[in-house]
Amino acid sequence: VVEVLDAKTREQLCFLDKVEPHSTIGDIKSLFYKLYPRWYPARQSLTLDPKGKFLRDEEILQSLPVGTTATMYFKDLGPQLGWTTVFFAENIGPLLIYLLFYFRVPYIYSDRCAFTSSPHKVVTMACVCHTFHYLKRLIETIFVHRFSHGSMPLRTIVKNCLYYWGFSAWLAYYINHPLYTPPSYGEVQVHYAMVIFAICEMGNFSIHLTYLPAHALIRFPVPSKNPFTWLFFFVSCPNHTYEVGTWVSFSIMTQCLPVAVFTVLGFIQMTVWAKGKHRAYVREFKDYPAVRVAIIPLIL
Repeated sequence: VVEVLDAKTREQLCFLDKVEPHSTIGDIKSLFYKLYPRWYPARQSLTLDPKGKFLRDEEILQSLPVGTTATMYFKDLGPQLGWTTVFFAENIGPLLIYLLFYFRVPYIYSDRCAFTSSPHKVVTMACVCHTFHYLKRLIETIFVHRFSHGSMPLRTIVKNCLYYWGFSAWLAYYINHPLYTPPSYGEVQVHYAMVIFAICEMGNFSIHLTYLPAHALIRFPVPSKNPFTWLFFFVSCPNHTYEVGTWVSFSIMTQCLPVAVFTVLGFIQMTVWAKGKHRAYVREFKDYPAVRVAIIPLIL
């Protein structure tokens, strides 16, 4: 038997009888949804304490510290969107916004610059790299990434899109500006940076492939015959390592301050994610390789 109370008011919302001991939290959410159709499972948060941690959908009722009658507290998480939609929205914006600046559509720069191309080769190369990066991420979202039934609150998606779309507009404005000046060391700097960019993109894609369900029997990610996966010898989240490398190389290629700012902020956030996953691996697997760190080999 499961009693569901409102986490704020402590008012009883429902009393679910005939709930099997082997039922999961996801099953309980489905039963609750039948009684309250406006709160679909992704909007529901169930806890054993009004201020406790959210119960995961895969947790089994009989494994929880409850008696014959389990009291759970419900909280509405608000409108939710699936991760595929989230990733698509976050990546389609930067792709299209950058191209608006590259083609210098009217009202962005002066009228005499509308629809004109930059005389600098690096501007075109930067557009190719930026477009490739976000096309790759869209393709991965559709064909590579496998998301659980998790979701994200709509307000968080709006915040994330403002971040990615806003930065894309900021860096695109300066890189494609009529007064943009090429990097200090000319084509040598651009070409070397582009090689690093390509290596990091291939590495990032290779790491994402290792997370596919085909590798689910592996307890934690390990290097394969693909050289790009050998970074797993040293770090827990090489996908973030390669992603940082991508933006560092793009910063060097364009020698543009907004790109450098975006790179630093991205590195900080990815370091937080990588450290969290690294700690989870160490906690879960007693034989986890001691030489591995979170994101930067032998350092961080």
